[in-house]
Amino acid sequence: MDVRRLEVLRELRLRGSVTAVAKATHRTPSAVSQQLKILEREVGVPLTERAGRGLVLTPAGDALARAASDVVVAIARAEETWRTYLASPEGRVDLAVFPTAGRMFLPPLLKAVRAVPGLQLVATDVDPAHGDFTGIVPDFDIVLAHAVGPSPGWTDRDLVVVPLVDEPLDVALPVGHPLADQDEVSATDVAASPWIGVPDDFPFERLLGEIERVAGMPLDIVQRFSDTRVIESLVAAGEGLAVLPRFTSGAPGSGVVLRPLTALAPTRRIAALLRRENAERPSIRVVLDALRSIAATLS
Repeated sequence: MDVRRLEVLRELRLRGSVTAVAKATHRTPSAVSQQLKILEREVGVPLTERAGRGLVLTPAGDALARAASDVVVAIARAEETWRTYLASPEGRVDLAVFPTAGRMFLPPLLKAVRAVPGLQLVATDVDPAHGDFTGIVPDFDIVLAHAVGPSPGWTDRDLVVVPLVDEPLDVALPVGHPLADQDEVSATDVAASPWIGVPDDFPFERLLGEIERVAGMPLDIVQRFSDTRVIESLVAAGEGLAVLPRFTSGAPGSGVVLRPLTALAPTRRIAALLRRENAERPSIRVVLDALRSIAATLS
């Protein structure tokens, strides 16, 4: 089996469509389809099947794509072992960060990377709809992701997951609010207040549902915003309460105080996601080590 055709099959599993594979690998869709057909002839079983206008992997195709990951990783490991022998970590690392992760990690991370000769970090502000961070991993070297509640299935696409920090999520109250003098608040304390929420399917939306469940009443969500800085400004103006991440909210002078939510004690998990072969690159290992060090200071 040709390694390049195995890579095409694996890309189809990661990206989900022939069109996406063609764009990412600088081929035409017909060339991608031809490579898949040749690979099918080599192995003697169907690897893809029609689903509407596109192709999806058969069980055999999925199994072979998973096995192809080991081949790709082995080649990447051999190449990087040689590069490591010849030179120190260098080159460009593309990092995707969601907005609050950028505020937490980027200033010290950029400083740490500048101290490594020949290493360049290019960060992009990305917050994918519906929290589908795994969907953008093929386009970046490292993706910082966050999730609230049950496991988001980060390992479903043969990715490396590097846990960084569990960040508490607190109730944000305006300075002077009657509950601001308490060390912590409960769901029943805050459920009757107006709320500044987030768009449907955003990670924090699940927590608002938990507050409703524990308090036994629906929340009055008067506004919804995705930008935590907008939400914080509305809380400070007395427009409602909100759930905000502890490490980037409630700074002195913001007009907002944060109080832990008893019983629920919610957190969001922040992790770095990357393809397995990328984890073998010395330049990426340097960036991951720096991210871990920064996360340790946060927690």
